Order: sequence, then structure tokens, then C-alpha cells
Amino acid sequence: MFAVLLLLCLSATVRDSSSLNLNFGANNVIDIFAVSDNDIANNTIVTDDDPPPHNQAARMARYITHTSNWGAMATVAVREPIVGFPFANIFSLSDGPVDQSSGTPYMYISPWEISAQDLRQNNQTSLTMSLAQGSYCSRMSYDPEDPRCAHVILTGTFVKLTKESEEGQFAAKALFSRHPVMPEWPEDHGFFFAKLDIKNILLLDFFGGVITVPVEEYFNDSPEYEQNMM
Repeated sequence: MFAVLLLLCLSATVRDSSSLNLNFGANNVIDIFAVSDNDIANNTIVTDDDPPPHNQAARMARYITHTSNWGAMATVAVREPIVGFPFANIFSLSDGPVDQSSGTPYMYISPWEISAQDLRQNNQTSLTMSLAQGSYCSRMSYDPEDPRCAHVILTGTFVKLTKESEEGQFAAKALFSRHPVMPEWPEDHGFFFAKLDIKNILLLDFFGGVITVPVEEYFNDSPEYEQNMM
């Protein structure tokens, strides 16, 4: 059984290291450790179901969020030589256990992570998830840029959660049930739970351009639907 290298934490030197909150760890840290195949084998929702019809925008957005175990999150860089540039990074996600979608993406992140330094100064961020992360688009021979290979862009603010709070406990359940290796990550790395507080939702799931999904409609819907609705 081979080992999979997991790049856990990267930290880049900021212009003035003394300005860093000590809770955000040290600079110039690359921490890599190995996990076995079994640690990550069960962290993906396995489903042969097709996504909702494209005219059910809120449901499609919820479906993509719920079936995505990871996403690309964009921040505004605070590190030289790319200060002010957009900076995208990959994060493991969960909006709830497989049978309990909340619509809110939760994350488990270390303050040493390079994006954490961006978020400390500006917590505005966007998170992108796509059906290309599953099997649907490849089954349909859709390129990831094909509008029918739907993707959603959630924009909002990054909010740190208190571990002991009700939402913090739900975040732990959501993430650890979908990413069972997470509880084994190093305790001295200061991992904490966080969420994206969604302010705007863009969805591209068919030809004709991107559409805005009202946030209230998104949370009032669910990722489930009947196949015979198509």
C-alpha cells in the first residue's frame, strides 16, 4: 500500500513578520506528512445520480456545494511579491454529513496556511466548486469549461467558529464525517473550524451565461430531487 503525500501547511514570509498574530504560527513552515490510502478512501460521496435539471438553479447550487469535498478559494494576497493579486488555493470542504446538507461550506484550517494570512487582513473571499470534481461530467463527455458541467461561485466572508459552539460542533461533524483523516492532523498546528458566510451566489449550469441565485432561495432549497422531474 503506497502512501499519499499530503501538503498540509504552507507559510510565506510577510514583509513585517512582527505584525503577525502569534496565533497564526511561524513563517516559512512547510509541513508534509504521509497518510495511507485508507485514510482518504471514504471521503468522497459516491453517487451515480445526475444533478438537478438546469432550470432548478437554487437546487443545482445546493447540489454542487453538497457533493463537493473540496473547492478553490480565492483571497487577496498580502505577501510580496504578489500583494494585491488574486490568490486561489485548494481547501477540503463539507456542508454537512452525506445525509444532512446545510448549504454552508465549512473548513478545517491551520493559521499557518498561506491563505490564512490573507484572510486575517481581508476576510472577503470567493469559493468555486464544480461538477467536474465528480464523475458526472466525464460520463457525459463534458469539458470542465462546458456550461453543462455546472459550477457555482460563492462569495462572502470567512468566519472563524468557536469549537464549543453549536455551529462549531456541527462543522466538526460535517468535516470529520467526510474527511475522516482530519482528526489525526497535528494538534500543535492550531487547526480551527471556519465557514463561508455567503453573500452572493453565481451559477453557470447551461448555455446563456451565468445567473445569480438569491441567497434566501439557496438556503430554502435542498440538493435532493426526484429523477422523474427531468
